[in-house]
Amino acid sequence: MKKYLICAIAALFATSAIALAVPSMEEMKAKETAAWQAFKDKDAAAFQKVVDHDVVGVYAEGIAGMTEEVAGMKAWDMKSFAISEFKGHSDEKDVFVTSYKVTLVGTLNGKDASATYNAGSVWKMENDAWLAIFHTNVKAEAGVGTDAQKKE
Repeated sequence: MKKYLICAIAALFATSAIALAVPSMEEMKAKETAAWQAFKDKDAAAFQKVVDHDVVGVYAEGIAGMTEEVAGMKAWDMKSFAISEFKGHSDEKDVFVTSYKVTLVGTLNGKDASATYNAGSVWKMENDAWLAIFHTNVKAEAGVGTDAQKKE
C-alpha cells in the first residue's frame, strides 16, 4: 500500500510541475509586450532577455536574426504600439505559440510605417526562462483573411 501511495504522490508532483510549466495567457502577453517595449525603447539588453540569441524573424523586408533585429531598432522610430486580439496555445510544456494584432505608430527609415500588423511568435522555455525563438508580422490588409476571421 505504501508503494502505491508513494507512486500517487510522485505522480501528483510530476503533474503539478508540468501544469506549472505551461504559462498563462497573461504571462505570455506580458512577454510579447516586453519584447515590443524593449524594441520601441531601442533597449537591446532588455530585448535580449526575452528573445533568444538565435531568433528567426520573418518579415516583408526579409529574414532576420538577432543581429538584424537589433539593427532594426535603429531604423524604427516607434512612437507607440498596442497589442489586441491576443491568442495563444501550447501543445508542449516548453513551447508556446502566440498570434495577435499590433497597431504601431512610427516610422521605418524615415517613412511612415504606422499601421496594424498581424503578428505571431513561438516561445520556448530555455534555462527556466521563456524566450522568443521565432517572430513574424505583416501589415494587415483590409478585407483579407480566412472565412473564419471574416465572421468574427
